[in-house]
Amino acid sequence: MIGALLALTVVLPPIDVPADYQLGGAYAPPPGVGVVARDWRESPAPGTYGICYINGFQTQPEQRSWWLAKHPGLVLRRDGKPVFDPGWPGEMLLDTRTPAKRKRIASIMEPWMRSCAQRGYRAIEADNLDSWTRSRGLLSAKDNVSHARRLADVAHDQGLAFAQKNAASLTGRSFFDFAIVEQCQRYQECDRFLNAYDDRVIEIEYRRRDFVEACRDHGDRVSVVLRDVALREPGRRGYRYASC
Repeated sequence: MIGALLALTVVLPPIDVPADYQLGGAYAPPPGVGVVARDWRESPAPGTYGICYINGFQTQPEQRSWWLAKHPGLVLRRDGKPVFDPGWPGEMLLDTRTPAKRKRIASIMEPWMRSCAQRGYRAIEADNLDSWTRSRGLLSAKDNVSHARRLADVAHDQGLAFAQKNAASLTGRSFFDFAIVEQCQRYQECDRFLNAYDDRVIEIEYRRRDFVEACRDHGDRVSVVLRDVALREPGRRGYRYASC
């Protein structure tokens, strides 16, 4: 159930190796960590399996003006106004409704992924696969799956594995190679990912009680990480990290 026929250069992440989720800023990983996810504009952590993060279905807040100026037709709109993610201020949803728009979005992200491969990352995490759930009916799961498949093809062509990010209802697609999952313990979705990807799952929890339960339930099978929601760097107030 893992991936299609992958190129020989594609390497999947190790199973049950401590991971860190560093999207809020790069820093030296805690001792023992062997898998690190970072934003595509950062370099991978030396000596680890690097996962390169891109916002595949929405825009980053700091890139809002760039998307509106350079690619206004790729931003999802309702009544002429951009549609924003209500949970993440400043993030606009991308319009995945047509093949032409999906192709254009992927062409923008292809250089990002190429840069990830050139700098030594081993995998891509394309965030907000579930953006259709926040579009109030404008987007569909089918169109987001089509966009994910196109991004996966680009990643595989660069020798990069491609992760499913959340969206438990979409597990089992052949082009996903492993999963990065937030709060699956809290929402009782972990088994769907563990079964679909043969335990090749990186789980991030933000509540300590969920983390403790996940460590008890399947911490001997997969990497379970406790982080603060803002994904702060060490030394900043509110920083939190633990693994089991």
